[in-house]
Amino acid sequence: MLLRNRILSPQLSSFLSHSSLLPFQPKPRPFTLSFPTHFSNWTGRNPTQNASTSASASASASKTTQSGPISDTARLVRTVLFVPPGVDPEVVTEEMVLPNSNIVVGPYAGESRIKEVVFVKSSGKAKECPKDHRPEFAILGRSNVGKSSLINSLVRKKEVALTSKKPGKTQLINHFLVNKSWYIVDLPGYGFAKAPDAARMDWSSFTKGYFLNRDTLVAVLLLIDASVPPQKIDLDCANWLGRNNIPMTLVFTKCDKMKPSKGKRPDENIRDFQEVIKQNYREHPPWIMTSSVTGLGRDDLLLHMSQLRNYWDQ
Repeated sequence: MLLRNRILSPQLSSFLSHSSLLPFQPKPRPFTLSFPTHFSNWTGRNPTQNASTSASASASASKTTQSGPISDTARLVRTVLFVPPGVDPEVVTEEMVLPNSNIVVGPYAGESRIKEVVFVKSSGKAKECPKDHRPEFAILGRSNVGKSSLINSLVRKKEVALTSKKPGKTQLINHFLVNKSWYIVDLPGYGFAKAPDAARMDWSSFTKGYFLNRDTLVAVLLLIDASVPPQKIDLDCANWLGRNNIPMTLVFTKCDKMKPSKGKRPDENIRDFQEVIKQNYREHPPWIMTSSVTGLGRDDLLLHMSQLRNYWDQ
């Protein structure tokens, strides 16, 4: 709690700590995948199609609409926290927020355990990706951000995703089927220009084509290295996703390195990153701190993914 309070605004931290409202207990919801008959008419990318770019990207998956004026407290909560569908921002309490994140747990959160994961295929183009209409989460980040390590941590299996000390090893769109119900998608990292000529790719046309044409995309997990100061390339990527109404969750990696030999601590780097991000987002995108070394944030990230996934299935 103390770590998160160093990142959240003092005003909101004080409000949550002293709220007298009853704790919220999320209702367990078993996950079943049954697509609605109007699936083909719904992009799945962002149900609030008429919202502004900044608001829609941070909502990630929100069909709820506001009726009447909201209080200053609710406005503050929506500005700093990610409030999922089914939750009234007026009743948000400290107990509702996942540790080391700004993510409120709502009624769509349900079964989040990964029981089985199977590699399905690697695709050179978006049109070659699986076409079975299962929901998917794309994992994206700068080369050497710890993308493969996070995937292996989430599924708790070594070498499910290729790990290497050499950045830029992932060169294709890789689909992993989880619990026979949904996909984790490992995308090529960006920002690495030292790959051999034969392995070099145009990241912009290759990966952006996936984002803009993948109707089954629930959200992008944008990985940010918390052990270094904010990088322009990460900020540019986040802003591009926002401008194109691509739902995203900021996943800060390497948060176990709390005693750096030089520079700032991860929580300080995260705060600096968010200060820049909020200039372009009226409502802050969901974010969470993780570590593939200690397991920090693993279960909470999966719970967050479950509520996005279950809502997407409505």
